[in-house]
Amino acid sequence: MPEAPFSRGAQHPPTAAPFATAAGPSGLLTSLAPLLAEWLPRQRWFAGKGRPVTGFALVCVTELLPWRADGGTPGLLHLLVRAQQPEPPGHRHGSGCGHRRGAAASDCYQLLLGARRTLPPPLAPALIGRPRGGPLDGQTVYEALFDPRLTTLLLERLRMPGRLGPLRFVREPSSTIPPVLPPRLMTAEQSNSSVVYGDTFILKLFRRVSPGTNPDLELPRALARTGCTRVPAPAAWFEAEPPAEGAGPRPEPFTLGVLQPFLAGSRDGWQLALDTLAARGDFTGAARALGHATAEVHLAMARGLPTSVLRRPQIEHLAAAMSERLDSAAAAVPALQPYRTALHGAYEDLAALGRAGRTWTAQRIHGDLHLGQALLTGSEGGGGRWSLIDFEGEPSRPLAERRRPQPPVRDIAGMLRSFDYAAAVGCHEHPQEWAGRTRAAYCAGYADASGTDPRDEPELLRAHETDKAVYEVLYEARHRPDWLSVPMTAIRRLAGLRT
Repeated sequence: MPEAPFSRGAQHPPTAAPFATAAGPSGLLTSLAPLLAEWLPRQRWFAGKGRPVTGFALVCVTELLPWRADGGTPGLLHLLVRAQQPEPPGHRHGSGCGHRRGAAASDCYQLLLGARRTLPPPLAPALIGRPRGGPLDGQTVYEALFDPRLTTLLLERLRMPGRLGPLRFVREPSSTIPPVLPPRLMTAEQSNSSVVYGDTFILKLFRRVSPGTNPDLELPRALARTGCTRVPAPAAWFEAEPPAEGAGPRPEPFTLGVLQPFLAGSRDGWQLALDTLAARGDFTGAARALGHATAEVHLAMARGLPTSVLRRPQIEHLAAAMSERLDSAAAAVPALQPYRTALHGAYEDLAALGRAGRTWTAQRIHGDLHLGQALLTGSEGGGGRWSLIDFEGEPSRPLAERRRPQPPVRDIAGMLRSFDYAAAVGCHEHPQEWAGRTRAAYCAGYADASGTDPRDEPELLRAHETDKAVYEVLYEARHRPDWLSVPMTAIRRLAGLRT
């Protein structure tokens, strides 16, 4: 087989522009496009479901491991590709990989493709297809994360940091990564992919990527600098340098993956709450400890990262944005219509406080906090310790928005809504009473650590919890109609607080 006509990353000097050759291997993308158009929309982390893929644009390709034509060695290709789709009606699309105004929506995805002559039976679920023509003609292309040989190579790249074409691998100087750690792909994730190495480390790979540091790298690094131990500190990560567009400055690097300690033996808060409910046990102690942990993380982020003050213009803008989201959701979900006036009142109460001179501090927050983002290591009643994970924020939001300082109460409201969900799913008798006790314990634990009880600012808390419940109504109506009653119960409760 002749040398593949696309660039091997190692052949480019670090300061060169390897992306300049990305348009060159048109045969590669042409041969892969029919396969990707069928395979990509079936992936759980694909964000453009419900809209056809009209084309692909190759941002960069790096050959992490050359393959042999005789099939003796699997190859490993790293790609960043734009999946072009029609823009959703009324959607303001954030920049992915060089999305330009007036063009179709084009989210940028990170792909790791294995290539073999034939696929062993254990890798059959990973099959993507067999390209016709191009440099991979005659090969079988598959999702590389299913292949332990190839995921071991990723860990080795992180152990030995450096550059490979557009890719840059970085390791914290204080971290020690053993050379042999058996990998296994986790199958429970939605928006990203993760590989666990020997119950020691977990590598989180971001699938939809944008220029700029991902908060799931930025925030845990900042927290580690403050001495906060509630969040696993990154041991290594890798990124890609995007191409410059026109005469403008080069965009920020794309964060592609983060390696962190794996909390072996821990249980996430969602499953723990459901198990406690099934056993008719008490969760208030765990909830209070979780509130304490949340406050510790918030305080550390306020120490280690910039903060700002929300004054009248910012508060009025915040309330107006919540009102717009309510109107949009009510137009799509008629069940919200009877409660619109009362819910708008919650936002108006918040804006009125801004007009009266009230201010609040804004800071970096988790951004998508719920029971599934909290891990308890050790036994609940025997001194177990809560940790918080997954600081990416809501992946559907633009990266710049997720990195913006916000009131910490947004995280608190997210966790309170999570208690409601747990009660609705696992509590067969008096779910609202269970949720109420648990919510109170969580807020009390937060106050223990921070000196500020979220319940002491009811207008701020109610507005954020209402905003979260409205989002949930829209989500459930679109994706899980059988669950719509859960946020609608909260909507009725929140509306009743003001009537």
